[in-house]
Amino acid sequence: MAKQPMLKFVSVERDMPEKRPPDLRRTDFQEIYAEYADAKAKEQSSRCSQCGVPYCQSHCPLHNNIPDWLRLTAEGRLQEAYEVSQATNTFPEICGRICPQDRLCEGNCVIEQSGHGTVTIGSVEKYITDTAWENGWVQPITPKAERTESVGIIGAGPGGLAAADVLRRAGVQVTIYDRYDRAGGLLTYGIPGFKLEKDVVMRRNDQLAEGGVTFELNCDVGRDISFADIRAKHDAVIIATGVYKTREIQAPGVGGLGVERAIDFLTASNRKSFGDTVEEFESGRLNAKGKRVVVIGGGDTAMDCVRTSIRQGATSVKCLYRRDRANMPGSQREVANAEEEGVVFEWLSAPKGFVGDPVTGVMVQKMRLGAPDATGRQSPEVMEGADYIEEADLVITALGFEPEDLPTLWNEPELPVNRWGTVKADYITGATALDGVYAVGDIVRGASLVVWAIKDGRDCAEAILAQLGDSAAIAAE
Repeated sequence: MAKQPMLKFVSVERDMPEKRPPDLRRTDFQEIYAEYADAKAKEQSSRCSQCGVPYCQSHCPLHNNIPDWLRLTAEGRLQEAYEVSQATNTFPEICGRICPQDRLCEGNCVIEQSGHGTVTIGSVEKYITDTAWENGWVQPITPKAERTESVGIIGAGPGGLAAADVLRRAGVQVTIYDRYDRAGGLLTYGIPGFKLEKDVVMRRNDQLAEGGVTFELNCDVGRDISFADIRAKHDAVIIATGVYKTREIQAPGVGGLGVERAIDFLTASNRKSFGDTVEEFESGRLNAKGKRVVVIGGGDTAMDCVRTSIRQGATSVKCLYRRDRANMPGSQREVANAEEEGVVFEWLSAPKGFVGDPVTGVMVQKMRLGAPDATGRQSPEVMEGADYIEEADLVITALGFEPEDLPTLWNEPELPVNRWGTVKADYITGATALDGVYAVGDIVRGASLVVWAIKDGRDCAEAILAQLGDSAAIAAE
């Protein structure tokens, strides 16, 4: 009998939809043959037209050299493909899983624009980096020489981790301070495991720790250590806290039991995946099992909530969004995934209030799109007399995030922030008006994409190295 090839877990979200049985609703992973995965990566990579104007590259925030690593993959030169990918992206296997490629590289593929379907760039990126880990091609962080200068990074999310990687490879002493018990920020506790497996994130955390980065976890700046003390300990400080303050709904009944924040719901679910004891989950408060769930919002966080609810065993899941599908801010691919899994979208619907405590329903007011606002986006208007009650046992609000009041929390009134509360910093270097203080990622941009945080972290680290007397080229070695 011929020897069966090794089995490998590969995501079916993008990698190979044609292999999904007709009766299979989207699941997290499916066993398929490793040889097939390799063949699929080569097939997709060979479709790249190697066009003279690589719009995929120009629409990637990191400007990854996508055409070159696609060509190398098509030729079976996977280790070289990985090395080209890793040269500009600290976490390619993470971006390959969670970047909204339909709005970035893949959406601007010339083959896609010509109507022949995009090259599945994200899936190939994920595949070559996973293969690199499996084959030991991912090199440990080993600085050529140690330096005496140190940098403190506040926040262990993607921006902070990317900066730490660049700085540590150049020999700088790096300490990361984070309020949570595990590093990774939203990669660890905000994004569901079916989109980003947690061992993938922990593997990168371990690489940084083994490379000499010091993690001060369960450390809340402003409470456990002052911002002034961190500045005094280091030659430079990078603020990479992200934005975690939830935008609240102002409506009757919003404080009732069963009306929960998206960040709390997702964090509880992710903690359970680590095997933690989560009282709010065990009690049923942050557990969708057996419940009628209504999620309010139209971004990627809302999509994470509806799809997590399905996996937890909700009896029904509905998503309310005040505009129509075309104006939804989240990824259309995510919407399609959610619909395939059984989520019902109620377009042009907004919450007016909540019924019951514990909640039993959402008072919904129907909307229509009126005149465009200052940005050109149509503003929703209430349709009088079209209200109704949507029954619910659990309501999850996912209306986005805002920055915390850092100057007050950290007793640092001179920290420059704008009227939205984000830190004022140079968009290239991350430098603020405070000497030696930098800021990157969402705390500067507002809620944005992981790939932008990675770019900001890398750019900021290179600027710090230049300030310390190195060039960006040395940092990238």
